[in-house]
Amino acid sequence: MQTNFDLRLANDYTSSSQKIKVMSENWVGKNTFCPACGSAVRHFENNRPVADFYCDDCKEEYELKSKKDSMGTKIVDGAYRTMIERLKSDNNPNFFFLNYDLKNFVVMNFLVIPKHFFIPEIIEKRKPLSVNARRAGWVGCNISLLNIPQTGKIFYIKDGKVETKKDVLFGWQKTLFLREEKQTDAKGWLLDTMNCIDKIGKAEFTLDEVYAFEKGLKEKHPDNNFVKDKLRQQLQVLRDKNYLEFVSRGRYRLAI
Repeated sequence: MQTNFDLRLANDYTSSSQKIKVMSENWVGKNTFCPACGSAVRHFENNRPVADFYCDDCKEEYELKSKKDSMGTKIVDGAYRTMIERLKSDNNPNFFFLNYDLKNFVVMNFLVIPKHFFIPEIIEKRKPLSVNARRAGWVGCNISLLNIPQTGKIFYIKDGKVETKKDVLFGWQKTLFLREEKQTDAKGWLLDTMNCIDKIGKAEFTLDEVYAFEKGLKEKHPDNNFVKDKLRQQLQVLRDKNYLEFVSRGRYRLAI
């Protein structure tokens, strides 16, 4: 996998944003495979309202977002209302996120975030545009990377290092069970539990370490008076889906 943009593609453009769009889309089209099945991805026709790329074999669709210099914690997206509506629809695409070095036009990070990690709470509503703006009152949104579990960020390239195709495909399959959960609240609890495990920061952990997040989760879910019971339930689901392994009473391990 090459990590350099083809700078020749920018010669016909004067707008910096257009140059990056052309070069980044070209790079993805030439270097990326579908994380769901391993086949090549193809570029949609221009101005498609939802996605930029698709897989001819498994029909997965992908929207590309690019950012210079650093990964950061947010991805700037379009209209807030449109994004929330997309989360409820069947044609919500997965996200490719490309982070490049502006000085050398080299891809530093490239990852895919599967659509099954997208729930309303990871979408941040921005302030409306001022009355003096051309689109006065328009409300945009950000995608918060902080609220997405680490397993929801599947890297092709991380800090300049290219990951293996096998690892990318495995990373995708590992959390595919989340698509089975259609209820937003139920999926939200699973993602909350996965985030708690991330914060513990160990491959093997105890039930008490998960319980340590009870207060924060109670504030987030004020209508639930049985947070510990809910957490135990989620750990059971994650174990049944082979995301976790049961070690012994009150002890769990992340599955390899």
